[in-house]
Parts: sequence; structure tokens; C-alpha cells
Amino acid sequence: MKMKIVILSRGPQLYSTQSLLRAGMRRGHQIRIIDHVLCDFMIEKGQMSVYHNGFLIDQPDAIIPRIGSSVTAKGAAVISQFEAMNRITTVRSMALLQARDKLRSLQKLASCGIGIPATAYLNDTENIRTIIDRLGGLPVVIKLLESTHGIGVILAESFKSAESTVEAFQKLKERVIIQEFIEEAKGADIRALVVAGEVVAAMKRQAQAGEFRSNLHRGASSTPVKLTAQEKEVVLRSTKIMGLDIAGVDILRSSRGPLIMEINASPGLEGIETTTRIDVSSKIIHYLEKRFRFQQDQIKSNKIR
Repeated sequence: MKMKIVILSRGPQLYSTQSLLRAGMRRGHQIRIIDHVLCDFMIEKGQMSVYHNGFLIDQPDAIIPRIGSSVTAKGAAVISQFEAMNRITTVRSMALLQARDKLRSLQKLASCGIGIPATAYLNDTENIRTIIDRLGGLPVVIKLLESTHGIGVILAESFKSAESTVEAFQKLKERVIIQEFIEEAKGADIRALVVAGEVVAAMKRQAQAGEFRSNLHRGASSTPVKLTAQEKEVVLRSTKIMGLDIAGVDILRSSRGPLIMEINASPGLEGIETTTRIDVSSKIIHYLEKRFRFQQDQIKSNKIR
């Protein structure tokens, strides 16, 4: 059953976008890449439509949002419009917004019993020493809530550096959190890729010497890894809590078990595919096909009735 699929992406040349495009074309689907920032839409009684560069988009069967953090609100609005048109999407608009809010995500995961690094949110630096002591002492990790690829993530090894860093961010009107430093992780984390309730690939990322951030964009190395049963359970529970069918889940191996560091609703595919040699893009296309068949069966069933 062939589909019309739209990939929402600002970078048609990016690895993830191209990988999804090739995977869909191999299955015989009609694929179109559009820039969601250039989309407008009409909302009328009984009629919803989306325009790209002023031209009406032929309604797709499904969309694959690849929404960058800088345009989350705009991307979520476009997804919401397609949802109102009853189009299948790999990530729902509300799930994207929730996952992008790091503070809210951590609050929700922790309230559901998921292990996370001890985290503090500060309105000012007056009580920073007390907060750091409650986190277990120095060093601590200071993160911008809108950080990506390790940018805006700093290791503070003294009270003075922690205080000055937080003050600098707050003067720039940036929201920050402070987290305990998981020393036993030794500069490594694990990225697990989940598709439709299944961990389809996982890799260990190791920070280079002298660096604590394990982002591949910062020169970290990566190797395939097999999750433990406990790690797999935590990863799958976390994505379910966040309402995500497709996600990249970053975990730290700590002395008290796996800790969720972050959940990405629009995970990059280059690192995980090149490291594990697993065609994650094809698994995403297969997931869309399954949902489309189910949708069509439901439509037929309702017509028969």
C-alpha cells in the first residue's frame, strides 16, 4: 500500500532527512520534503489546508517532522494542523512541545518514578551554595534548558564558577538547571533509539580526553552497545510516559542504576545508523506503513457498518 509522505525539514541535505527519503523511496512511497517554517495554513469549518511557499500542499497520508529546537513552536503548529486533518505523524505536536521543555520533561519523568540526575532550578544565585550541597557537592553540571549538541552545557568545579555561570546566563534571560555530576559514568552515555515501543538501536558515546560532554558533535567516539534488561525497561517506560512513538533516549550508567538524561523527540539518525549499521530510517517507514494500514482498515470497517 503506497503512501504520500511529507518530511518536514529545514535541511533537505541533512543526513537524517536524506536517509528517511531514501528509505521511503525504496518502499515505493511518494516522498516530499518541505520547510515547515515556510508553511501557512487555513482553518475553516469542515476544511483544513496547508500551504508551502504559497502553494496548496496535496494532502499527504503521513508526515515525518524533523523539527529543530529553534523553531519548535512553529513546527508544532504545523504538526497540529496536519493532526486536525487526521494525517498520521511520527511525533504528535503536544509530545514534541513537552519533550523540548527539559525542565518539564524531568519533572514528569521523576514524578513517575524514573531515575534522573538530581536536578535544581534556580530563580537567582542567592542560595546556590546550599543547592549545590543538596545535589551532592562539586562539581556540578549547568545546562541551558534550550541547549543542543552539548552547547550551553558547562561543568562547574567551584562555587565561584557555578555562581558566575548561572548569573551570566540569567542576565541573558536564559533558563538554566544545575545537575549532579555522575562521576562513575566516566564521560560516557548511551543513546537508545526507540521506534513503536521497541529499542531498535543503541550506542555508547565516549567523550574525548579532557571533555566531559559525550556529544558526537564535540568529538566523542561511539560504539554499538547492548542495553541491560533494566536499561531497556527504563527507556521504554520513559518514551511511553512522554507520549513518544519515536525517540532518542540518553541515559547515564550510574551506581544507582540507569538515569535518564534527556529524551529527544526528533533524534538525529547519522550517529546511530553509522555506528550500529542498523537502518533506523527503514524501521520508521515500516512503522508508518503499519499505522496507515490500520487507519485504512478502520475506514473500510466503518463504511461497511
